[in-house]
Amino acid sequence: MKKYNVAVVGANGAVGEEILRVLEEIDFPLAKLVPLASARSLGTQVEFNGQNLDIIELTEDVFEKEAVEIALFSAGGSVSAKYAPFAVKAGAVVIDNTSHYRMDENVPLVVPEVNPQDIAKYKETGIIANPNCSTIQMVQTLKPLDEAYDLVRVDVATYQATSGAGKTAMKELVDQMQAFFAFTLDEAKVEAFNQQIALNVIPQIDVFTPNNYTKEEMKMVNETTKIMHKEIPLSATCVRVPVLRGHAEALTLTFDSQVNADEAKAILSKAPNIVLVDNPDEELYPMPKDCVDANETFVGRVREDLFANNMLHLFIVADNLRVGAATNAVRIAQKWVEMENQA
Repeated sequence: MKKYNVAVVGANGAVGEEILRVLEEIDFPLAKLVPLASARSLGTQVEFNGQNLDIIELTEDVFEKEAVEIALFSAGGSVSAKYAPFAVKAGAVVIDNTSHYRMDENVPLVVPEVNPQDIAKYKETGIIANPNCSTIQMVQTLKPLDEAYDLVRVDVATYQATSGAGKTAMKELVDQMQAFFAFTLDEAKVEAFNQQIALNVIPQIDVFTPNNYTKEEMKMVNETTKIMHKEIPLSATCVRVPVLRGHAEALTLTFDSQVNADEAKAILSKAPNIVLVDNPDEELYPMPKDCVDANETFVGRVREDLFANNMLHLFIVADNLRVGAATNAVRIAQKWVEMENQA
């Protein structure tokens, strides 16, 4: 199999570091890794496969200079907007982890377990978009149940970790907790979030839109429709919680037919990259602490509604830096490589 020159844009960021780790762990046909970041990061290194690699400055011509064939972007929407076209012009396929291209009708938005066929549409722009972290783990769970019962509505409440807002947000949680134990929490900085995050939950992620839903909540609505090729009424309440890694979601699913919880569990247990953790007698259910560094979505608390026979309730957890970002991006790259070698 051909090997590829792969660039990681934002290689020293929270998601970029996870992309490097995922690439290390799988058998990816890698010829050369090109770690890219802004000029501010020059002089720093990233570790990959036991080697320390120098960060290379992200410039308009670096993709051509380094003969990049696959470019994984995770450095913010404005960076993707400026530099992704240069990567495409240099002949690379871009897999973008930001929100910039997600709702572009000419750019496929892909979760490989759900809509791998959409990858073929990348030739229109040279770009494949990686969905929002909270959307990815949800649609992985929705897909097999939709195929079985015909999904007609989704209601979701998310419990999202601080790492979803980057390294500085994680540090802010740690700093505030340290301040709490030092009896100085009132003096701790509140910068990464608009409220104190330690010992608190914030029912706002991103800014509010005119309909009083936040941008994060509307991402889940719009991205789910695009990925699943189905207009599914969806209401989301996205909440930031004082956890470092691992997004959790409580789902209420309404179907067009009667559902059975045991049957649904059997379906989910066979779905790709889903792990069923559901044993109430032993108090076994998905939790963020158990999903860190895992590449699967964990599902539990599956139960039928008490009043309607066409509704299910369940709880899902995934590592947002992996399943919600890095792992999904690398899986897209793997599927793209498969397609290229079959062409």
